[in-house]
Amino acid sequence: MIRPRADTTSAHERVYRALRTRIMHGELAPGQALTLRGIGRDYGVSMTPARESVRRLVAEGALTLSSSGRVATPELSPERIEELAAIRSLLEPEMASRALPRAHFALIDRLTAINMANAEAVAKSDAVGYIRTNLEFHRTLYLRAQAPAMLALLETVWLQLGPTMRALYSRLRRNEPPAHHRHILAALQAGDEPGLRLAVRTDVTQGLRHLAGWERT
Repeated sequence: MIRPRADTTSAHERVYRALRTRIMHGELAPGQALTLRGIGRDYGVSMTPARESVRRLVAEGALTLSSSGRVATPELSPERIEELAAIRSLLEPEMASRALPRAHFALIDRLTAINMANAEAVAKSDAVGYIRTNLEFHRTLYLRAQAPAMLALLETVWLQLGPTMRALYSRLRRNEPPAHHRHILAALQAGDEPGLRLAVRTDVTQGLRHLAGWERT
């Protein structure tokens, strides 16, 4: 009796993590509908783990559930985008500041390598690769803050924004990476806490506010 339950839990966790990553990295478009049957087919699981995965993702704001039972990725209003941008502008500079005392050369080297991968994704017009490496850059820095509650809260914001970030990338059609990561690296190397806060705040809000303004036009 215990074995099937363990297998179901394992399948649920696998589907949850895979879907969560796809949403966070912008692999799904805003408003894209999902079905339990389709999820089960894509991941080779029964309806139960598919349903449990969707339930968790709805609770995190990564998916929406309408009164009719329709499951979809979020379609954010300009007001919602600005609200999430404001949360990022408060949390991320604080996390970067807390990480600064532990920003040794090995971390800066790692961030530099991730930023190079980010630039390569931009050169290839790889939207998912761009979002993935951009989040990896920020998460790698914030892990040094040793603030797991803040990071968990921040990841729920990233989840809600994933599909919207994909739309933003398509709208901007970047052909070169944003300069703010270089400013973040320079501030880390210099131990410049005010400069680091400013660079992070600018990096995490500029594009989102651009998109909010575009949505109003």
